[in-house]
Amino acid sequence: MTSLVLTVIGPDKPGLVERLSHTIAQHEGNWLESGLSRLGGKFAGILVIQVPDEQVTALHKALQDLQNSGLKIIAESADDQERATDLRPFTLELVGHDKPGIVREISQALAQRHINVETLKTELVSGSMSAELLFKAEAHLLAPADFDMDELQGAIEGIASDLMVDITLND
Repeated sequence: MTSLVLTVIGPDKPGLVERLSHTIAQHEGNWLESGLSRLGGKFAGILVIQVPDEQVTALHKALQDLQNSGLKIIAESADDQERATDLRPFTLELVGHDKPGIVREISQALAQRHINVETLKTELVSGSMSAELLFKAEAHLLAPADFDMDELQGAIEGIASDLMVDITLND
């Protein structure tokens, strides 16, 4: 079996997931993991599938044929390396008034500490007491086992104060 990572983007319309899943199934593929969303009026996603080795070439051609429906699809071989077991998982939650630079500041602090972003979900929502837009983020992170959570907490609190957002770290 070959594992593939597919990235997909196209105009949002009913039936796109069905066409994609049908094409994968026609080539004896198995849909393993995915994250699919409507973003900016587009359908966008990333998924991991497995397909028998002898079906890979035919599947690539069938995925190219789906581009006639407006989907742009990139298929890459998955890197099946196992994740290191000595990493420490934790989450970061953020909420505050929207302004440019929030993701840049937080991601820079994480990268400086060799913390990997496993998943990041962000959204703009209307504030409950006002019509002002609030930026919300939730990140699932992996840090080296020996990293100092207190030091990170201090650094994050400084960033939160500068950006006027609330940030919570959870083990």
